[in-house]
Amino acid sequence: MYKKIRVKAPAKINLTLEILNKREDGYHNIKSIMQAISLYDYLTISVKKSDITKINLNGNSDKIPYNEKNLVYKAIDAFFNKTGIRAEVDVFIEKNIPVEAGLAGGSTDGAAALYAMNMMFDEPLDTAQLDELCASLGSDLNFCLHGGTALCTGRGENIQKIDTPELKLSLVKPLNFGISAKEAYTKFSLLPEDRRRVMNYTEKMAEKFDAKYLFNSFERALTEDYPLLGEIKRLLPNAVMSGSGPTFFILQDTVPAALDAEKFLIIEGLESVTDGVQVVC
Repeated sequence: MYKKIRVKAPAKINLTLEILNKREDGYHNIKSIMQAISLYDYLTISVKKSDITKINLNGNSDKIPYNEKNLVYKAIDAFFNKTGIRAEVDVFIEKNIPVEAGLAGGSTDGAAALYAMNMMFDEPLDTAQLDELCASLGSDLNFCLHGGTALCTGRGENIQKIDTPELKLSLVKPLNFGISAKEAYTKFSLLPEDRRRVMNYTEKMAEKFDAKYLFNSFERALTEDYPLLGEIKRLLPNAVMSGSGPTFFILQDTVPAALDAEKFLIIEGLESVTDGVQVVC
């Protein structure tokens, strides 16, 4: 049994994201090609014996909660409930993935916490049980756990791994600006029906990567309403939104346009990766 472990948790982008229909449970069915990228959060977790469960969170970011609202807390709590294990856990979250950015920063941290706890206690849960817990916690955790490239359906929790393309990319995100998934879906629902149609690019992209199939349904709903997003699209017409935004990615090592550093966060020199969460020490 590990007493201390450090795991890295990759961000993801959506090479495609097509919204299908609203479900009875309030979520939407989607189809998406998700891609893990070389931008990582790191979780350092230590445990000690205890007759009760106690979860202590800390970190380097002032933009996330360090309590039961955090997906890391929820993931560890779910692990304890599933396994019946009791312990005191200390977690330090090193945030490098922007928050509320459409890059699955919270989801990948939650998946990393589950993976780490399972490793620390000699794998009481098999892969299917980990996937079940991931699905119960959110839509992107299953992908974040396994990483690489995948065709994701349902609300995103059903994944089918596919070959990973070799991609170089950069990210652009408006500073001090975030969009919740709820807000994005609301904006999308207000679009005229012809602008909500499914393009069927996801199946084509699943067969073979081709940049002409890069697509995100939310772009149509958000870029017209938010000037900063419209500015990104105007300066970088080949950029594509990830998730529910507001981050855009472009398949180039560097951003080929002059963007105001006081308005935009730019992260360059990233690439596609084939892994999900991993132990680093």
